[in-house]
Amino acid sequence: MTTADDVPKPIGTLFRIPGFRRYVSADLISATGSAMAPLALAYAVIGQGGGAGSLGVVLATNTVPTIVFLLVGGLFADRLSRSRLLFVGNLLAACAQGALAVTVATGHATTASIAACGFVSGTAASFIVPAAQGAVAQIVPEEHLQQANALLRLPGNAVKVLGPVVGGVLVAASGAAWALAWDACTFAVAAVLLLGLRLDAPLVTSEGVLRDLRAGWAGFWSRTWLWTYTAAGMILVAAWLAGFQLLGPLVAEEQYAGARDWGLVQAAFTAGLLAGTVVCLRWKPYRLLAVAVVAAGALALPLAALACAVPLALVLVAVVLAGVGLDIAIVAWTTAFQRHVPPAEQGRMSAFNGVGERLAIPVGYLITALAAHSWSTQAVLLTCAGMIAAATVLNLCVPDVYRINRRTDRRPPDDQPSAAQGQGQGQGQGRPGRRRGRGTVEQT
Repeated sequence: MTTADDVPKPIGTLFRIPGFRRYVSADLISATGSAMAPLALAYAVIGQGGGAGSLGVVLATNTVPTIVFLLVGGLFADRLSRSRLLFVGNLLAACAQGALAVTVATGHATTASIAACGFVSGTAASFIVPAAQGAVAQIVPEEHLQQANALLRLPGNAVKVLGPVVGGVLVAASGAAWALAWDACTFAVAAVLLLGLRLDAPLVTSEGVLRDLRAGWAGFWSRTWLWTYTAAGMILVAAWLAGFQLLGPLVAEEQYAGARDWGLVQAAFTAGLLAGTVVCLRWKPYRLLAVAVVAAGALALPLAALACAVPLALVLVAVVLAGVGLDIAIVAWTTAFQRHVPPAEQGRMSAFNGVGERLAIPVGYLITALAAHSWSTQAVLLTCAGMIAAATVLNLCVPDVYRINRRTDRRPPDDQPSAAQGQGQGQGQGRPGRRRGRGTVEQT
């Protein structure tokens, strides 16, 4: 039986919510800078005489603080106003990128100074990510969450098509400093826009930092569907990034036309992400978590296609399907999370999930690099594809996966009690008019 909640709402309904318009604007502006930043960062390192080792140090100093401080960011996201946290995080990132742009422009950049700025940016991200996860649920009414999550992914996916190209032209014509300066400006503008959301703090009482963290872990562990999805995600993220991002370019060089064909593969993946977003704007599946698990399993297809050395056209089809599946998985997972985790716990639950998936990145790269010395590239790719398929099947064997559905009533979130729920839910949720999953695998 179809209910009112099953019928997709007009997109205009969401844009009549002032807070959502502000949030989307901030997300779009920030995405234009973030799309250029990786290329500008790489050439900033090269420009001061650094090589692969220096770039590795810079990337590590950007990633490590995100993992280390993510739990702290999740804790703050459940104790403080998420709009203020988003403001502080984006402002901190703006300062870091601005300082980096100045040092590069003046010729004073070194590996150490670039790494220091990267460390500050990574720290800022550890506060932005968990606050963004809960902020959307405070801004948008529950029945509009899926469309809101899909619309929020649309700017980022669209910018991925042109952002790197524009960034490359800008870096080639004017140098890396200008692209980094633009990234800093976008963070600053986003910070101002997000501060205007004025979201209430979700948690009004606290037992102290350590007790809140312990309660958060108890809440995470009590939700079988949450920790099993995170565990499967660690395998999936490690296998996908290692197989596609690390080995993909090597396979393209050996079996296809090198960089040209790999560019087509990357474009096909982005096209798939955009197509997945469009699907999510119209399709509202009932079994949200099961759909997320199955859709993410499509990431095995390109790895298997590359391993089997099929014609490029079939590889492109597999990559498009993977992109569609990934975007559907991210939107379905985010919507399920927002509907089934109480607002006062979303920061910590998001942080525990994020730490798990981010830890898989360096582990996956390291294991793949070691395996590539003993196995053929094709064998490693097939192994990665098999790991994704196995993680998908095992996750589907968890009964709780089928309990996390799209509710059509208005029960309180998460009908499974947890130890963290007794800490208070906050008063107002700051919903205008009524009262940022597996994004990690997109690092391609």
